[in-house]
Amino acid sequence: MTIEFIREVLGWCTVINFGILLWWFLWVRLAHDWVYHLQKKWFIKQLSEELFDAFNYAGIGLFKISIILFNLVPYVALSIVE
Repeated sequence: MTIEFIREVLGWCTVINFGILLWWFLWVRLAHDWVYHLQKKWFIKQLSEELFDAFNYAGIGLFKISIILFNLVPYVALSIVE
């Protein structure tokens, strides 16, 4: 495995993960009521809307930090080294 290959894989992982992050954010923002009622119906019956929003935005934030930490930073570091 070469550094170029690892850098390319990390670059594509970053792009794909940011796509998933954008998809998640758009679903929560544009179809909020539908997603909230679906989650309430499937999982937790007493889920308040405020708690639903808190879980989703905390998850989005954690996922974004994970993408930056585990995909983007190693990609940039390998780009600088090479």
